[in-house]
Amino acid sequence: MSTHYQIVIIGGGSAGITVAARLKRSGARDVAVIEPSDVHYYQPLWTLVGGGRAKDAESVRPMAWVMPRGVTWIHDAASGIDPEANSVQLASGTTVTYDRLIVAPGIQLNWNGIPGLADAMGKDGVSSNYDYYLAPKTWENVQRTRSGTAVFHMPAGPIKCAGAPQKIAYLAADFWREQGVLDNIRKVMILPTPGMFGVKVWSDVLVDVAARYGFEVHLNSVVTSMDGAANTMEVKNNETGETQTLPYNFAHMVPPQSAPDWLAKTSLVDPASPFGYMAVDKHTLQSTIYPEVFGLGDCTNSPNSKTGAAIRKQAPVVVDNVMASLKGGVGAGHYDGYASCPITTSRKKLLLCEFDYDLNPRPSLKGVNQMKEITDFNRFKKVGLPRLYWDLMLKGRV
Repeated sequence: MSTHYQIVIIGGGSAGITVAARLKRSGARDVAVIEPSDVHYYQPLWTLVGGGRAKDAESVRPMAWVMPRGVTWIHDAASGIDPEANSVQLASGTTVTYDRLIVAPGIQLNWNGIPGLADAMGKDGVSSNYDYYLAPKTWENVQRTRSGTAVFHMPAGPIKCAGAPQKIAYLAADFWREQGVLDNIRKVMILPTPGMFGVKVWSDVLVDVAARYGFEVHLNSVVTSMDGAANTMEVKNNETGETQTLPYNFAHMVPPQSAPDWLAKTSLVDPASPFGYMAVDKHTLQSTIYPEVFGLGDCTNSPNSKTGAAIRKQAPVVVDNVMASLKGGVGAGHYDGYASCPITTSRKKLLLCEFDYDLNPRPSLKGVNQMKEITDFNRFKKVGLPRLYWDLMLKGRV
């Protein structure tokens, strides 16, 4: 069995829903979204859940609530794409064909990517804000920790919201400061990068933030394995090759990430990508192999940071170029790599980092010095951004 739609979107996450809403506003009439989940998450809030600044229930809505009117919801999972036949295979065994395809299934969390991580997760002080059910455990662990060693880890390779591993570290440290136990805790941050952040002006600020809380920062380092029973992990410095066994009482761990396995098996992928990401032109977001296919969000090889803010800027580019291609033309949509990362540096402050492909700062708040911390945490991160997401972005208005 097969069904045909003019435009098919794979994924009902931030990218898929935003593009679907914008397509309807642009006059597209025959749009379908393939999405198996019954719920939709605003994932940036999970950092605040783990830091005790928000409730997990605030981050979830029914999928039916966010699905744009006039869009067909195919309540199934994509399992393959045959771009030669303009078709998508579904887990149920059926096939959907298309004139234009937009690939936006998001990113895959590889909990088995670090030996021992999956077994340790959710137990004995190990948690992660990268999962709806695990983020509350992070807050439980933060409150429970009064001494010992707390580890905050970021894996190698592209991940969604690369600032998140540091955000929870500073939220936890600020809570421990308020509780008067900060100096009783050895605070370790493990980063695979040569600096605290990719843009120097903000990296320099974060060096000071980490020092303010007394963090022991291991740059160019990765966790190579965990032993949950012994509460230890092996850490390797990729620059020197040296390894050490690090004990922990609390560990916030981020899993390695990649494109979904099924997508990595298609002919759409960038053969040079070790993570199976779809190959797109980084400005038009059109497949470099098949002109009928476009991609956006975390699943592509576009070299921007994988953030919701990037999706907000990518969505109108994809819509403009898809609609133009259906008319036989070339769209004017052009994406410059914009991304935004609001890094919480305390329970009341944040650092709003906005930048492009060339890592040039792109500040957008008039009258605000974004090169330093902003004392506007609750209004911006907890209230403003969620409202922007639910009421404007997912409805194709911004």
